[in-house]
Amino acid sequence: MNDFGRASAYLALFSEIAVILLVTTLLGVGIGYLIDERLKTLPIFVVAGLLLGFGAGGLVVQRLITRFLGRFE
Repeated sequence: MNDFGRASAYLALFSEIAVILLVTTLLGVGIGYLIDERLKTLPIFVVAGLLLGFGAGGLVVQRLITRFLGRFE
């Protein structure tokens, strides 16, 4: 793979990481907010959803990076 192809692959990887972290975090906060609205306990499930979103995003990113680096070995 030439330098341009490798740079393009890394750019795609970083873009995908950003989107994954954004979506999982917003999804966790959104679900937490909906639960809090229904139960009238506003900050509890929003924070729990935020932490779950971070955790889920981290797991997905770890798997993505592992697969990505496996292609270059």
